[in-house]
Amino acid sequence: MILLLINYGLPAMGLRIPVFRAAVVGIGLRSSAYQSQIYRGAIQSVSGSQMKAAMSLGMSKLTAFTHIIAPQAIRIAIPPVTNESAIVLKDTSLAFTIGVVELVRQGDYFIATSNAPMTIYLTVAAIYFVLTTTINLALSFFEKKYQIPGIGIEGGHSDAY
Repeated sequence: MILLLINYGLPAMGLRIPVFRAAVVGIGLRSSAYQSQIYRGAIQSVSGSQMKAAMSLGMSKLTAFTHIIAPQAIRIAIPPVTNESAIVLKDTSLAFTIGVVELVRQGDYFIATSNAPMTIYLTVAAIYFVLTTTINLALSFFEKKYQIPGIGIEGGHSDAY
């Protein structure tokens, strides 16, 4: 609906933009709404005592946020951002509804000339699979690199007593 509203609603109000730009803006708006909530939740999940401790050491709120809260929140936000990245990649296929030539539409063009729909659609699916897997592996690498020892991936237990 966002894509349709941007592509057809804005010109009705006198603002014409190319369909590709409308697709980028529409998908970007949808994703930014979800990502804002991911980061809000990650920031709120960091204990308030972290801010109190930083301020007791003489840090300003901005310094405390930048050096104490944000690094912890980013670690927490990586898994949901990974999911959102995969969703955004797959949502690009919706851009065909407003006339953008993207992967699925390009596949349709090939089907019209080759008469091999199953092969084309499997190829398109394979491309999406490779792109999604690559994004997930890259972000998984960052998740493991920035994990906090003793928290999360190891199963929630620590060797320290």
